[in-house]
Amino acid sequence: MTATKIIADTQFKTPPEALGLDHPVVEDGAAIWRIARDSRALDLNSSYSYLLWCRDFARSSVVARGEDGEPVGFVTGYVRPDRPHTLVVWQVAVDDGHRGRGLAGAMLDGLVRRLAASGIRELETTITPDNAASIRLFTSFGARHGAQVEREVLFDGGLFPDGHQSEVLYRIGPLPA
Repeated sequence: MTATKIIADTQFKTPPEALGLDHPVVEDGAAIWRIARDSRALDLNSSYSYLLWCRDFARSSVVARGEDGEPVGFVTGYVRPDRPHTLVVWQVAVDDGHRGRGLAGAMLDGLVRRLAASGIRELETTITPDNAASIRLFTSFGARHGAQVEREVLFDGGLFPDGHQSEVLYRIGPLPA
């Protein structure tokens, strides 16, 4: 697979490295797990789950690759089985050395642009109320695409057995075709 170059947008600072967007492959699972672990913000899943994600949900996910071909960021997502026009974004993370350059937004934009051909017209994600960076990322995504952003509590904190905060559902759409 060849990576598609990120096209610099006036909305983003141009990344200094030659980064590309690509589908993840199973061999990316370990690097994606490490990026998630090192983010210190994401709920870390097992390394096994990242390998499965790279195998079973590669079409609805994206990795950003550095010049050496190694992942420096990722977005994992899936198409909701009961709403086939809806992409659910599970996790977004960027390696520490590549943060602050608009890479997360570029990955989201590239993934949605790619999936638009298969009928994706809406994006959903959940965010805890204290995750200001993700709130900014997804509200600015909605604004860039001229889409409405609706919010509602999806899973109240009391449902979690481990003291987890409530997860607020962000539903963004309709997205341009």
